[in-house]
Amino acid sequence: MRIISGKARGTKLYTLEGNLTRPTLDRVKESLFNILQNDISDCVFLDMFSGSGAIGLEAASRGAKKVILCDKNKQAIEIIEKNIQKTHLENNVVLYKKDFENMLDNLNEKIDIVYIDPPYKTDLAYKAVKKLLDSNLLTYNTLVIIETDEEERILEQIKELKIKVVNKRKYGRIHLIFINRS
Repeated sequence: MRIISGKARGTKLYTLEGNLTRPTLDRVKESLFNILQNDISDCVFLDMFSGSGAIGLEAASRGAKKVILCDKNKQAIEIIEKNIQKTHLENNVVLYKKDFENMLDNLNEKIDIVYIDPPYKTDLAYKAVKKLLDSNLLTYNTLVIIETDEEERILEQIKELKIKVVNKRKYGRIHLIFINRS
């Protein structure tokens, strides 16, 4: 796994051992950032359930004004800290070492793009979107992206929320669901 483009282009990232996390594949990450390319520069980017930090660090490398990484897993936090140092992107990256709910309670700025990649087979994507909608952190232009391998289940869960699905992409078994406020 590596940074694909920008200031830290080509930097190989550390990853977590074991099967507790699934790093986003480079081809999915590249496609995602091709879609977001006009929105990254000078944005505030939130990478929830960061894992290795690869998605958020890619955003920072490509010119995001501020990147917020969040993970509560101790091993993930150690890997994220190593990756922040390795990429030399510490000036515009903030790492929250806590669960997403506490992190959201402590934020006080508008977010432009949110990437949600929780452990699969959980309700955390729904809970995260609901908590974001209940917060004062999103604008009507904020784009929220959910990575999942269960598109239908996630769409069913979030349909009651005041959101609009604006795009969906499929990469093998991985689905990206793009939503914003309706």
